[in-house]
Amino acid sequence: MTGRTIVIIGAGTGGIVLANRLRERLAAAHRIVVVERSETHAFAPSFLWLMVGQRRRDAITKPVRRLLRHGVELVIGEASEIDPKQRLVRVGSETIPYDSLVLASGAEMFFDVPAAETFFTLQGAERLHSVLRDFRGGSVAVVVTSTPYKCPGAPAEGAMLIRDFLREKGVSARVDLYTPEPQPMPVAGPRLGEAVRSMLAERGVGYHPGHALRSGEGGVLRFDGREPISADLVVAIPRHAPPPIVRTAGVANDAGWAAANPRTLATNDPSIFAIGDCASIPLPGRWKPDVPLLLPKAGVFAHAQALALAERIAASVTGDPNPPELCGDGFCMLEAGEHLAGFAYGDFYATPSPEIHLRNVGKVWHASKVLFEKWWLAEPGIRKSMLGAVMSAGGKVAGIPVSL
Repeated sequence: MTGRTIVIIGAGTGGIVLANRLRERLAAAHRIVVVERSETHAFAPSFLWLMVGQRRRDAITKPVRRLLRHGVELVIGEASEIDPKQRLVRVGSETIPYDSLVLASGAEMFFDVPAAETFFTLQGAERLHSVLRDFRGGSVAVVVTSTPYKCPGAPAEGAMLIRDFLREKGVSARVDLYTPEPQPMPVAGPRLGEAVRSMLAERGVGYHPGHALRSGEGGVLRFDGREPISADLVVAIPRHAPPPIVRTAGVANDAGWAAANPRTLATNDPSIFAIGDCASIPLPGRWKPDVPLLLPKAGVFAHAQALALAERIAASVTGDPNPPELCGDGFCMLEAGEHLAGFAYGDFYATPSPEIHLRNVGKVWHASKVLFEKWWLAEPGIRKSMLGAVMSAGGKVAGIPVSL
C-alpha cells in the first residue's frame, strides 16, 4: 500500500485530537504531519480560572510534542500558503506535500478597545488577574465586541467569576455584561438563554443584550443606538477573524471562514477539510430572519469533529465504503463561581432548530470540568486510565468528547 500524507494545520483541540486518532487508526506507512506556530499548548478553557487565581500558567500549559502520540510529525512554523492544485503547504522555506489537508487553524483575535483587559488569551488572563487583585471597587464592564467568537458561554462565565472573585475579596463592585446578541448563547434557543439570564441575575451580574459596540476608549463604551456607558474596568471579548491561510486554500466563504459540510467536514475541494474555530458549519434554523444559525466555535465541537473526521479519513485510506458522519451532539459546562457550574447538552443538528436540554447548577459539573482539564493535559499514554473518572463525574453526556 502506498503511504498517504495527511497534513493538519493547527495544534489546538481539533488538531491534536485528529492527529492522535489518525495515528492510532493508520499504519506507520502513512504520515501524519501537524503544523503549529507555537511549541507550547495552552488549555484555553482554564484561562477563566487563571483570571481569578485558581490556576498558574505552568498548570495549564504543556509542550505540544508531549500531547501528540509517537509517530505524529510536528513542524513548528507558520503555514503561509496552500497550493491546492499541487497539494502543497508552505511553512517558511519548507514545502510539505499532502494527500489530505485539514484546516484546524483556529481564529485570529484582534483587540480593538484601547486599555481593555481580556481573559481570552493566556497573557491576557494573567494580566487580568493582577488587575482584579488590585481592583479597589467601582464598575466592571464585560463586553462582547463582535460576533462570532469562540466559546459562546465564556462572556457569561467570565462575568460571574469576576463577580465572585471581587465578592470574596470584599470589594464593592458592579459587574455588567454587554453583548450585541439578543440573548445568551442564541444558537441554543430561548430556554437556555433564559437559564443563563437567571444565573447572571442570581449572582448580581447585569445583563444587557442588543448592545453593538461602536467604539471604546478611556473606559467609555459607545454602542449603536444606545447611551454610552463608563466603567472603571473594561474586560473585552476580542474581535475574531478567520486566519488568512483559509483564503489561500480557496475554501473560504464570503466572511472568510472555511465553509465545511455539516456531516462530512469537507470543503469545496475534496482533498481539504475544516474543523474547529476556522470552520463555518451551518445549522437548521435562524436566530434572526436574516441571520442563519452556525455551529458554535467551541472546543467540544472541535473535539467531536476531529474524532468523526479521523474515522472518515481512515476509511478512505482503508477502503471502507461506509465512513461515519458527524452527529450534532454537544454540551457546555458553564462556570458560575463558588465551584459551581451549569450544564446543557443536546443535538445541535436537530430540526427545525437545535434541541437543547438543561441540568441544574451543581458542583458535579464543575468537578467534571476540572477532571477533563487534567485528562486533556495528561500525556497520551496515561489518558485512557483517566477516562473512567472523567466520565463518572459527569455521567454519559459529559463523556461525549472524551476519546482519543
